[in-house]
Amino acid sequence: MTTIFIARHGETVWHAENRYAGVSDIPLTEHGLEQARALAAWAGNANLDAVYSSPLQRATTTASSSAEAAGVHLSIDSRLIEIDWGQGEGLTRSEMAAAFPAAYESFVANPASSPLPDGESGQAAIERVMPALDEIVARHPGGRVLVVGHSTLTRLVIATVTGMDLDRYRSTMPHVGNCTLTILRFSSTGNALLGFNISAK
Repeated sequence: MTTIFIARHGETVWHAENRYAGVSDIPLTEHGLEQARALAAWAGNANLDAVYSSPLQRATTTASSSAEAAGVHLSIDSRLIEIDWGQGEGLTRSEMAAAFPAAYESFVANPASSPLPDGESGQAAIERVMPALDEIVARHPGGRVLVVGHSTLTRLVIATVTGMDLDRYRSTMPHVGNCTLTILRFSSTGNALLGFNISAK
């Protein structure tokens, strides 16, 4: 049995205006750096065998302090990157509704199967991230691994592990806190969600 802790990165400079970051490489705020330090304090006592991260700086900055605290090498995997919002990158919901109203309405109704213009579908994101998680599990059988990633990708992974309709990920899990933990168990008898949005203490 392998336990994977997925942590969302710390707060970014786009959080205050609720702009969709996606694959945009946005830095952390000072508060986000504080959140990363709090996660590192948890990581230092979590008996971790490995730390992996999305390649975006908001994730690597968050993950690097945790890897250092845990005394392990930080591994970067491009498949852990956030979903690509296409033309929605950098926009707020109201700006998207004004720029492409029909596409935005479809996205709100079915966010995994109706991507924003030029964006990535939830199914496509799952097809790249689940093999990455499977490989992490294979490398660390019986281990404890921290994966620092992103809000939408985390919710899509939860939906997949629990058998949920991918299009319900937003309505069922409307928010993922910065540097909170989602705990997943991977074993030969099946995978399970053990915790969601848990404070790292």
